[in-house]
Amino acid sequence: RRMVLPEAFLAADVILATCINIADGLHVWPAVIRQRLNLELPFMATEVILMDCVKAGGDRQELHEAIREHSMAAGKRVKEEGASNDLLERISQDPIFASVHDKLDTLVDAKQFVGRAPQQVDDFLDSVIAPILADNSIVEITDSVNV
Repeated sequence: RRMVLPEAFLAADVILATCINIADGLHVWPAVIRQRLNLELPFMATEVILMDCVKAGGDRQELHEAIREHSMAAGKRVKEEGASNDLLERISQDPIFASVHDKLDTLVDAKQFVGRAPQQVDDFLDSVIAPILADNSIVEITDSVNV
């Protein structure tokens, strides 16, 4: 017990120091985030595109096969050649997807794919962070100290 408790605190100290080291040098690069999102978002949106085409009367099996072929070709281009993702261009030129050609931009809006994340962040800030900040606010001491 004399060895385990101090070692546990030392381990916790190293873990926290490592976390601080990582977080201290953290930089957010919006252009890089946008680039990575543009590489993957079209693949994520294929189900939305497929369902919208089916609602417009398209054959699900044919549409699914066309999306699969376009996705495989675009994925190969991205991974083997390092080129940009041209999946949306392929879909916009394929007549089988004519029912969504005019609204591809709205179907591939990144905001559709975040789910409840904005509300969860707001709930967390209101229920967890706000009370901590309120409890630890700096109280002004006026009369207790005479200098």
